[in-house]
Amino acid sequence: MAKDQLQVLNALDVAKTQWYHFTAIIVAGMGFFTDAYDLFCISLVTKLLGRIYYHVDGAPKPGNLPPNVSAAVNGVAFIGTLSGQLFFGWLGDKLGRKKVYGMTLMLMVVCSVASGLSFGREPKSVLTTLCFFRFWLGFGIGGDYPLSATIMSEYANKKTRGAFIAAVFAMQGFGILAGGIFAIVISSIFKAKFDSPPYKVDPVGSTVPEADFAWRVILMVGALPAALTYYWRTKMPETARYTALVAKNMEQATKDMSKVMQVELQAEELKKEEDKTKDFGLFSKQFAARHGLHLLGTASTWFLLDVAFYSQNLFQKDIFSAVGWIPPAETMNALEEVYKIARAQTLIAVCSTVPGYWFTVAFIDRIGRFTIQLIGFFFMTVFMFALAIPYEHWTQKENRIGFVVLYSLTFFFANFGPNSTTFVVPAEIFPARFRSTCHGISSASGKLGAMIGAFGFLYLAQSPDKTKTDAGYPPGIGVKNSLLVLGVVNILGFLFTFLVPEPKGKSLEEISGEHEQEDELGNKV
Repeated sequence: MAKDQLQVLNALDVAKTQWYHFTAIIVAGMGFFTDAYDLFCISLVTKLLGRIYYHVDGAPKPGNLPPNVSAAVNGVAFIGTLSGQLFFGWLGDKLGRKKVYGMTLMLMVVCSVASGLSFGREPKSVLTTLCFFRFWLGFGIGGDYPLSATIMSEYANKKTRGAFIAAVFAMQGFGILAGGIFAIVISSIFKAKFDSPPYKVDPVGSTVPEADFAWRVILMVGALPAALTYYWRTKMPETARYTALVAKNMEQATKDMSKVMQVELQAEELKKEEDKTKDFGLFSKQFAARHGLHLLGTASTWFLLDVAFYSQNLFQKDIFSAVGWIPPAETMNALEEVYKIARAQTLIAVCSTVPGYWFTVAFIDRIGRFTIQLIGFFFMTVFMFALAIPYEHWTQKENRIGFVVLYSLTFFFANFGPNSTTFVVPAEIFPARFRSTCHGISSASGKLGAMIGAFGFLYLAQSPDKTKTDAGYPPGIGVKNSLLVLGVVNILGFLFTFLVPEPKGKSLEEISGEHEQEDELGNKV
């Protein structure tokens, strides 16, 4: 037992894996399931929105969202998420994890439903409504990041803490999968009921009026899993670490955990001198000396990872078209296109996204966060270059399968690698009273990277040849050069990983140094 560690926290650290651990994983994980569903399902319906609202009579290709509209629809949730991560991260340390936890979920439920409703029938009013509610949906999703990670890390025992936090995050894989499968089901039902000719046969008739309901149903169903776990979220007691170390209410912490763990625990007194040594703030010299580099490490690695991760994810459907998994748009009707995009996305999720997450869960407490992150960044770099350097080779018809295999492996190592570990580590290495805030800062830095990845590369990946760019986009540097840039981003991620300590097998108080006294400058005494 660490020197000065409180009995109730030690009891949590050495507890065997019990039922309450799994309840916490499911309750926190369902938030992430919804997050992933909501954030990724938009990429399944953007093409459909283009066909419905931006149809041009006589055009050889179906309507497409103009670049600024496309960027707004895809990006507004990211901006919301970034704001939510900072705001709810800070609030989680101020008011307590539990108080804020139900708020984020309610926001997600209401905004998921609302984003499928629109005021007016004009393209502008429909897409403005959609963007407005997706911003607030993102705001709720953002709050889920620091709170879920912090709650799980504070509930877990030290032996399997990494696996528990990673399991919460891994529910994202199932969310992406559910989004894909549900879109396949909906588009199949609509297609069977309201069949129509391909675009090149009948440009207007290829988009049936009922297609306008399809995308709304796909977006609104995101509210269900979140609504189902709302009750359990409100029933979870506040974490003992928050109650004991931040709110300084030892009696309550002991009572709560005795109930959760179903054991008898004795309340202790907090030592008075401990109180005095711990009151440095987030922007103080002591914090900078002790945790500054760690925060730089967690924020920079998450930033770099998300630049690479989200750029891949969003030019996924273009890559599928390039390698022929999705036929040219004009050869399909509107619902068929949704079906084909969703099918491709689901295949990638089954083959690489979901397994990658669960590999992390299985190995994170054996080989450690640090090693998994280095392995992930290393192989992402290798596979990016393997895709980029012989890019012309991969675009030929006979080599398509090889391209998809390498592409899937990049995804596998993102998820069995930095995509999981950047979420786990910030929930472990900071003191309890900054934990949620620092996780919020790290994840918001990641979302900034996601925005650069998603939008920068929308423009960058355009063909340098003016005649081959998507409607409304200026020429870019092409997919090949974009992949080379991403390879370099992953190398930087590999290097910045060295700023982050390894928290495997230690108690949270030991990692953050909360059970040690400090002198004025934050040096350990």
